[in-house]
Amino acid sequence: MSRLLAFVLCACAAAFAASPDPVRARNGIVSTASAPASDAGVEILKRGGNAVDAAVATAFALAVTYPTAGNIGGGGFMIVRMADGRASAIDYRETASGGASSTMFLDAKGDPIPDAPKTGHRAVGVPGTVAGMALALEKYGTLPWKDVLAPAIQLAERGFPVSHSLARALRGQKKFDAYPESRRVFQRDGRFYEEGEVFRQPDLAATLRRMAAQGPREFYEGKTAELLAAEMRQGGGLVSLADLRTYKAIAREPARGTYRGYELLSMPPVSSGGFLLLHMLGILERHDLDALGHNSSEKYHLLIESMRRAFADRAAYFGDPGFVNVPLAALLSPAYIAARAATIDRARATPSSTLGEGAPVRESTETTHFSVVDRAGNAVSNTYTLRDGYGSGITVKGAGFLLNNVMDEFAAKAGAPNVFGFPAGEANTIAPGKRPVSSQTPTIASKDGKLAFVVGSPGGTTIPNTVLQVTINLIDHRMTIQEAVDAPRIHHQWMPDVVRYERHGMPMDVLHALATKGHKLIAPGEAGRIGMAHGIAIDAETGIRLGASDARSPDGKAAGH
Repeated sequence: MSRLLAFVLCACAAAFAASPDPVRARNGIVSTASAPASDAGVEILKRGGNAVDAAVATAFALAVTYPTAGNIGGGGFMIVRMADGRASAIDYRETASGGASSTMFLDAKGDPIPDAPKTGHRAVGVPGTVAGMALALEKYGTLPWKDVLAPAIQLAERGFPVSHSLARALRGQKKFDAYPESRRVFQRDGRFYEEGEVFRQPDLAATLRRMAAQGPREFYEGKTAELLAAEMRQGGGLVSLADLRTYKAIAREPARGTYRGYELLSMPPVSSGGFLLLHMLGILERHDLDALGHNSSEKYHLLIESMRRAFADRAAYFGDPGFVNVPLAALLSPAYIAARAATIDRARATPSSTLGEGAPVRESTETTHFSVVDRAGNAVSNTYTLRDGYGSGITVKGAGFLLNNVMDEFAAKAGAPNVFGFPAGEANTIAPGKRPVSSQTPTIASKDGKLAFVVGSPGGTTIPNTVLQVTINLIDHRMTIQEAVDAPRIHHQWMPDVVRYERHGMPMDVLHALATKGHKLIAPGEAGRIGMAHGIAIDAETGIRLGASDARSPDGKAAGH
């Protein structure tokens, strides 16, 4: 065997050989990036709660055990599909404050101030997580609010063992240097937590107890709101008590599409994730991907070209539907998808510059996703974030939770008109009460009216492409859910015009073939991890739930009941 062939075989096998069997359970599964949070969700299932009850409990538990992205000071998106077919997309994205403006991060010359939208108190948007969880529970839950907060309260009061990765991450957080309260809570003023130590958070526990006793509006109208507003005033932030009182989560109609006989539900605007996923699948459905082979250059070329076109449209059209008209139906119409697909040259890469102009999309990769399925077949797919890892780095004094820096996900300044005649970024500029565009893609699939799988991922702009590839792995390549989330991934987002790929993700001959077609590839050492998916599939014959936590997730766990 030649050394090159041996390398290729090794590279191809690396993604699959280590994948264990999925977690199997008959009565429900919770899959998250934090083992204690997964266990908290399962605890609610064991108490008789449904998937929505467990999801709300999981979200609050992650706010305790996974502070890099789990939160009550941020926001996100949830897809709910009940066993009877009812479905909803719950948008609890953060909003710009009433005092925000389109020029707030520009200098005297009208140019963006570097890093201003993501640092300091002015980077904070109005948090939506508590309102989103409350809306989900009100519409679809079965247990009282105080009951689903109980596991998180216990984790905050009694504490949980610090993992190796959490200890390392807390020690390395330089953004806490500017905020004494964050240094005190998360770094013990320099006496850093070591692996195995118990991390207790009494201020956060007190906040959760107030909310449990007084209801979710306590966060927006009670003592917690007063503490948050005081933190804003002290640091020159803009989020006020009036902003908190008027915040609303929104139940929207999911973005719907089909792929090879499966129905998919995902997020509509203000998230672009559902559009990106369904548009790319619409292009790819025209090709026999399984016959091309999982790791073939022909398949990767088609993936890259579909990603390139979808992200170009995202840059042109997407914004908060409360402020701009997002032509989602037209963008997902069969005629438009067919027209976009027809522009793909099977032999050559399309230069991104020919598909649009403007600034590349910027989103933090530090998000987290969890998936939940219960015994009855109710399902939740939830992705939420503080934006950057640990958000703004600001902890609300006396309340124990971190605040987001989501204002960096607005366009600080619109660019020149692109080839679609739309000023790049104009739809996503800052305005009071506006929600910034996101790529979050919580997704639920069914077939013949029955739940098939639940999936989602963190990763900023890599999220839709991660969900896309997991979906293809499940449907086209017939992988197990664990294999599907562990398999190597690629990423292209129109601008910059480069393809990212993971270490050991592609054989050398495939890389060479893609380069020959004109693709620009980023070497593995520069690319890093792409996504961190958590999913659940249903065995169509037995009904057994099959759970998977991505091998890229150091503390992740799929827990079954």
